[in-house]
Amino acid sequence: MMDVKSIRKDFPILSTKMNGKPLVYLDNAATSQKPASVIERISEYYRTYNANIHRGIYKIAEEATEEYIKSKNNVAKFINAAGMEEIIYTKNTTESINLVALSWGSANIKKGDHILITEMEHHSNLVPWQLLAKRNGAILDYVKLDKSRNHLDIGSLEEQLEKDPKIVAVTQVSNVLGTINDVKSISKKAHKHGAKVLVDGAQSAPHMPIDVKSIDCDFFAFSSHKMLGPTGIGVLYAKREILEGMSPIIGGGDMISTVDYYSCTWNELPWKFEAGTSNIADAIGFGAAIDYLNKIGMENIHSYEQGITKYALQELSNIKNVKIFGPSYDEIKRRSGVISFGIGNVHAHDIAQVFDSEGIAIRAGHHCAMPLVTNELGQSAVARMSFYIYNTKSEFETVLNAIRKVKKIFMVD
Repeated sequence: MMDVKSIRKDFPILSTKMNGKPLVYLDNAATSQKPASVIERISEYYRTYNANIHRGIYKIAEEATEEYIKSKNNVAKFINAAGMEEIIYTKNTTESINLVALSWGSANIKKGDHILITEMEHHSNLVPWQLLAKRNGAILDYVKLDKSRNHLDIGSLEEQLEKDPKIVAVTQVSNVLGTINDVKSISKKAHKHGAKVLVDGAQSAPHMPIDVKSIDCDFFAFSSHKMLGPTGIGVLYAKREILEGMSPIIGGGDMISTVDYYSCTWNELPWKFEAGTSNIADAIGFGAAIDYLNKIGMENIHSYEQGITKYALQELSNIKNVKIFGPSYDEIKRRSGVISFGIGNVHAHDIAQVFDSEGIAIRAGHHCAMPLVTNELGQSAVARMSFYIYNTKSEFETVLNAIRKVKKIFMVD
């Protein structure tokens, strides 16, 4: 069982106030808060062994290299990769997906080939494929949502797979709907048609156990900053045999083995994809964040978040003129801790401003999923709250009071 009261003490920001009210942070789908252990690990690097990695043969450089590699091993174990050779550090999920599109995609997707994504994708798993399709003359197809607009239409998936796409790129968890997609089943179906599979794990890796071997995806992308770690560092996992056949998209620095005036050879994995000085401090902080999550246990985290999400959905369903987007509380096993909602005809930005006045941080807008929000949900913007390990039911009582305030100010029944 999780001791949430003790967990909250590990996060310095949670003891602060916003607009004179105790901070209720519910924007975890955008970025999470950081425990003191992560902050201290980053500070310790700068205070005691700040040096560049790989290059130095003096003590603090060797220590920095050791800690950097330790963080990669942490990540590999966290997602059950075969080894750190399959872990490429990037800036974020977006860069990870772009790396795949620019390197593997440019080499393997030609004119007339099909690329398959879904109608619930974040722009990070949409725009890179649009650009690749335009650049190479490929065809971009979409798996449609079902009539409820909460889940992927499996019939649509199977229909699109008959076109034998070269790659299927799908989010494991929607950052708008909270829907958990069965990426293991999707991967199995896609591989039968010869497609490679990329999973956007930005909203799943922080909140549930991940096993890339079990999913059998070819690529998996996620970010540190959504899982208690620092900003500026993300991960691309890819199967080793695929990475060995891919070319780097950035040259220079540590990604080479040999260089002469007219040619060069690449370094071994994973370094051939990490040109220049690495984001050393944040990699070390990321390793500390994974240590923290492992100490709690990802199964415990997932179970706790589903419990508080179910409670919130049940409470919200009893409030007149509050609309919920995504699966309902009776489908909680297919849902994450993301709740997008609306209140009458009140604009999402107005809702967020009222919440802000009550010390509650939520997100409002299209959430970098404009086609989903505007085309499928028929909204210009939606408000979104998202839970993590430090959120409590008592905090949600503050949310209910804020909803009542919104309804009163904007005269919603």
